[in-house]
Amino acid sequence: MIITKTPFRMSFFGGGTDYPEYYVEHGGSVLSTTFDKYCYVTVRHLPRFFDYTSQIVYSKIERVKDIDEIEHPAVREAMRFLNMQELQITYDADLPARSGLGTSSSFAVGMLNAFHALKGQYADSMKLAKEAIYLERELCGEDGGVQDQVAVSFGGFNRIAFSADSISVQPVVISTEKKQRLNENLMLFFTGFSRFSKEIAKEQKIATKDKIQVLMEMKQLVYEAESVLTTKGTELKEFGKLLDYTWKLKRGIARSISNSILDEIYDCAIRNGAVGGKLLGAGGGGFFIFYIEKERQDELRNALQELLYIPFAFENEGSRVLYYSPETFELERE
Repeated sequence: MIITKTPFRMSFFGGGTDYPEYYVEHGGSVLSTTFDKYCYVTVRHLPRFFDYTSQIVYSKIERVKDIDEIEHPAVREAMRFLNMQELQITYDADLPARSGLGTSSSFAVGMLNAFHALKGQYADSMKLAKEAIYLERELCGEDGGVQDQVAVSFGGFNRIAFSADSISVQPVVISTEKKQRLNENLMLFFTGFSRFSKEIAKEQKIATKDKIQVLMEMKQLVYEAESVLTTKGTELKEFGKLLDYTWKLKRGIARSISNSILDEIYDCAIRNGAVGGKLLGAGGGGFFIFYIEKERQDELRNALQELLYIPFAFENEGSRVLYYSPETFELERE
């Protein structure tokens, strides 16, 4: 049996420049961190006592006799990809799916990590990231960017760069005290509704060719925000102002990114002390992150009391194996 633990991520700047429609020609860059909310994937070989050969437990339970019968596309394609047979796979998570925190990619990375471990193989962070990108974008044919798979594989607060032939992960060098203050000045709220990011991603993919200048500006904000964090004496409030600016840019990329309800939530936050913020992920719902000084946070919590507030802390470890007990497995002879 293998149990993996993979964090969720929050992306601050550069989202959209990690789409191949943009970065292959122009190069992409994002600034993101992982935080202490996780998904857990348990994998073992299913004992041969049942009239089915694999069982997958997530928001539903699938019991199948053949891999081709599996409805969950990532599970089905990952089992084919790594030639996995007769499995019991269980998914648990601290936060809901389809919420803009890279949950599907966290699951993909955690599952692949578990599959390799079950085979007694070690997969490093870059291998997991690239395999998860291949699984989601090629094997499953899903539109979207490629930052999530990298962020949750590596963990930590990073600037991640993408080009046609490479991915690089550069940790943001920030003092412990400044990083802690940033964490304390960020508030995470759940809007109460989720959405299928692949639909928004499809619209954003189509819009990319017409929004190159906007995406270039959004990429430049990655470096400006990193400078705020790494330059001594720079006020952290500037990070919040940049969040406000990047959210205004992002809303202009695709109509489905925001709506009147989300706009009212954002405007309410600004009226009650937030310097800036943004929806995490593709947009359309999920979680808002706001930058707000500590002395006004109670005011914001009261103003947004109908939303669920989620305390969090940055984390640095990325996807890892919590429990490791590989199994000897041989296919039954016909």
